[in-house]
Amino acid sequence: MSITQQYLLDSYRAQQHGEPAPPAPGAHDWRVVRDWREYRLFRAVLAERPARRRLRHLLGGRLRPGH
Repeated sequence: MSITQQYLLDSYRAQQHGEPAPPAPGAHDWRVVRDWREYRLFRAVLAERPARRRLRHLLGGRLRPGH
């Protein structure tokens, strides 16, 4: 069963029981990404690491020719 079929089935069941329809698939994707990013920054602070350091910045000295 695809995610769309499952959503339609859940919507139908909710309507039959007089309940609100479930959120559409993908409706909260950006919120999940934001929450994951905040959690990752939080874990970095707990581990006493810089919270916002890009991989490119970390490897910058190693990637430049002649260094």
